[in-house]
Amino acid sequence: MSIVLGIDTGGTYTDAVLVDHESGHIVAGAKALTTHERLEKGISAAIGRVLTSPEARGLRVEDVRLVSVSTTLATNAISEGRGAPICALLIGYRQAIPDEEALQRPEFDLPQARYAFVAGGHDAEGVEVEPLDLYALRAAILEHAPHVAAYAISGYFGTRNPEHELAAKAMVTEMTGLPVTCGHELTHQLDAIRRAMTANLNATLIPLLADLIAAVERTMTQMGICAPLMVVKGDGSLMEASVAKDRPVETILSGPAASVVGAQYLAGNLHEMVVVDMGGTTTDIAVIQDGHPRLSPQGALVGRWHTMIEAIEAHTAGLGGDSRVWLDSEQTLQVGPTRVVPLCLTASQHPAVLDGLRRQAERAKPASSDGEFLLLRSADGDARWTSEERPPFHAAVMQALQSGPVALDEVLRMMEHPFLYMRYLERLERLGVVMRAGLTPTDAAHASGAFREWDVEAAELGVRLFARRMGMQPDALGRRIIDYTSERIAEEVVHKLWNDDRHNGHHGVDRDVLSLALRPSPQDSLQCAFVVKPDLVAVGAPVHTYFPRVAELLHNRLQIPERTGVANAYGAVAGSVVCRVHAFVLPLASDAGYRLHLPDEVRGYKDLDEASRYAAERVRALALEGAERAGAQDVRVQVERRDQTAPVNSEWGDQVHLQTFVDATAVGRPRLAPR
Repeated sequence: MSIVLGIDTGGTYTDAVLVDHESGHIVAGAKALTTHERLEKGISAAIGRVLTSPEARGLRVEDVRLVSVSTTLATNAISEGRGAPICALLIGYRQAIPDEEALQRPEFDLPQARYAFVAGGHDAEGVEVEPLDLYALRAAILEHAPHVAAYAISGYFGTRNPEHELAAKAMVTEMTGLPVTCGHELTHQLDAIRRAMTANLNATLIPLLADLIAAVERTMTQMGICAPLMVVKGDGSLMEASVAKDRPVETILSGPAASVVGAQYLAGNLHEMVVVDMGGTTTDIAVIQDGHPRLSPQGALVGRWHTMIEAIEAHTAGLGGDSRVWLDSEQTLQVGPTRVVPLCLTASQHPAVLDGLRRQAERAKPASSDGEFLLLRSADGDARWTSEERPPFHAAVMQALQSGPVALDEVLRMMEHPFLYMRYLERLERLGVVMRAGLTPTDAAHASGAFREWDVEAAELGVRLFARRMGMQPDALGRRIIDYTSERIAEEVVHKLWNDDRHNGHHGVDRDVLSLALRPSPQDSLQCAFVVKPDLVAVGAPVHTYFPRVAELLHNRLQIPERTGVANAYGAVAGSVVCRVHAFVLPLASDAGYRLHLPDEVRGYKDLDEASRYAAERVRALALEGAERAGAQDVRVQVERRDQTAPVNSEWGDQVHLQTFVDATAVGRPRLAPR
């Protein structure tokens, strides 16, 4: 028997599933907690549980011939604003960004990074506008190298001619040995700002995904699994782990893509459905139409970042079972988008937290920090601070956290001026040095009895402390958190479908209309409702708690598949390896011929057909090479040419050639380990 092992590492759980390669039948599934401070611990636990489960009796480790991983780690990191520190080298960008202050404007909003502007760049035809300033480039690399973990490089019109990006990449590699991302490697589209942003995101994610892949590989070695390792991309296809290390941004929406593939199979291959995957950190919504998931050719949208990565058209909301419950400035209940560790889970792993909650509950006056703790997550990020950047109390805080979780109010007492130093705590969280524990919907579910896996008393105390701040009864608050979370999920489904149907991602449903439909008041003289026509298919560990109410609010049928908890892990092994390569031919001014733009070169031609023929040969070869490098076998390549024209005059009927696209798509099945 040939077995494939699917793994999904999410914000809260790591899932593992064994699938019969020939039949697609799920042999066994298992879950374990994701251990962020040491990923292989959770991965090893999940794999160990699935291999030793009763359903897997009789299987040998040698039967596992492929391992594939889907992950929400990249999506979660972007949603939460986390990532490794990087330097962005912007070549020729003075044409678009006049100065460093302009980077703070909304239209130039780029992920957090150090920046260096370097003279150089090309024009729209790929002709060099200004020579690359090698001296300035070298100085910028040396200046930022001690403070960053990777570099992102984007040249102005770099997709029309990558020469300067490639030269800068070679210099960074030679001088630092650090990972480098070039904008032209990720997209062939124009829009210099979005391309730079996408390159930045990729660079910040490289250490994150490298840690995950290394953790899986160590676990495979320890367990004697000798098989290829694949990673799920955001479009649901697969790529070999070594390729994924260089292109982690392509795993944006990897988890949602795997959940869509898995949900479609588990729900009986419905042709029309709305898939909602609720995890610990995010809720992801996608649509199956005519039997296929919708793709977003304009780029995946995660949080406020509109990337240039083609992926499943999923709407991701920072809302999950482990979302932080908090009060805004008007003392109104809010859930998410920040993820915290649930109090019930924290107390089950650190019993001293329960004692701390009891002491807080005994105090006469409530405090805004009640029910929140800080945990040491990783000391690695702490090394990125210089001694001048660290406040005087930093050493005391870090020493206290070495012994286990510390109540937030105790940390605040260590600080000279707590409210002036809140950004210090935010930076600790952003760098992944610490993580916050606090009240979550998971705690409310524990307190209400809807879901009980960890410390119920800690959850009940957390709800009681929060209810005291709001002047509510604990039972009423627990129900309100669950209902509010369900309402928020329903809101996100409505937003997704509204924007899909109107092809408009900028103007969502009016807030008052949403409230009228999803939170009606008996006093309202006007009543309305949203009715979702396709079946709602919910996957993820917490869905039984929230989705009956979601379906009720949306007036549609709900399906929760039998294997809903491991849908992502199943989807991780169901995809194919896909490699797409694009080229285009542009006419030059004054009938001077044509210029062919390939991913690795620019060539001039007198004849359009000659240019197109060479383009077809090169994209076919590059797609085949890319698919095989990504781990495919039995590869099929399809090449398509599209000529774009426009009428010169509506009466004459003449056409003018604008550009020609030549695209190759290579598809193959992932290679299995030999028997």
